[in-house]
Amino acid sequence: MFERIVVGADGSEGSKAAVRVAAKMQKTCGSELLILTVFRHHSLLEGSMSMVRPDEPENLDDSMRAYAKEVAEEAKTIAAAEGAEKVRAFVKGGPPARTIVKFADEHKTDLIVVGSRGQGDMQGFLLGSVSHKVTSLTGKPVLVV
Repeated sequence: MFERIVVGADGSEGSKAAVRVAAKMQKTCGSELLILTVFRHHSLLEGSMSMVRPDEPENLDDSMRAYAKEVAEEAKTIAAAEGAEKVRAFVKGGPPARTIVKFADEHKTDLIVVGSRGQGDMQGFLLGSVSHKVTSLTGKPVLVV
């Protein structure tokens, strides 16, 4: 039914649940599972602070990218524990919803799986949740777990 599935992973319990469901679907369908962790670039203020004190803290984008890699690897481990076999993990920088949709289009996925709640409930309340934005930005089927 689905040849290629992308699942967003941000380290939250909601995204871990989404990874588990996507892994089970991958196993059932024999599809490829692509795990995507998206980190946001730091703000201009944070960037200016890193220029003033270049060694403390280290480059914020590098720190966020390193953490995102850890999250992606943890999600890959969760998927493997569910029996998923064809799993690849990716890390991208950018606005989460738009980056997920762009990635899904570029990799010609058939389904996008996201958690219903991620890392920032307050931010989701103020700006709209990532899952809501993904569903409004894509024409692909989206499973919100």
